[in-house]
Amino acid sequence: MRFAAMPAKTKPTGSGEMLENLQRTTDFLKSLSHPARRVILCRLAEGPACVGELEAVLSIQQSAVSKQLARLRKDGLVGFRRDGRTMVYSLNDDRARGIIDALYNEFCTGTQVLGPE
Repeated sequence: MRFAAMPAKTKPTGSGEMLENLQRTTDFLKSLSHPARRVILCRLAEGPACVGELEAVLSIQQSAVSKQLARLRKDGLVGFRRDGRTMVYSLNDDRARGIIDALYNEFCTGTQVLGPE
C-alpha cells in the first residue's frame, strides 16, 4: 500500500482509472486509521520531528512510535533524513500534505467548533 507519487489531480477517463483512484483513496484512509499515526501526521504538519519528540507527544514507547513511522514510510506519507545519529521525519507527499493540513486545521489546533452549546 503505497500512497506516494500520486499523479496530478485530473478527472478519471475510465472506470479502470476511477477504480485505481478509489484504491489509492482507500489506502490513504487506511494509513489514517490508527490513532497514533494520526497524531504523528498532525505533529509533522507543524514541521519535522525526531522519534524522541514523537515519543513525548504520544506518550508511548519508542518501539511503538518506530512501528507506526515504518508504516507511514511504507505508505509514502512520511520521509526522513539523517542528522548525525538522529532520524528526522517530515511529511513526504504534497497531495497528502494538503489533506493532512486540512485535518490539522480542523482537529489538531484546538480551535474547532464542536457544535451548538
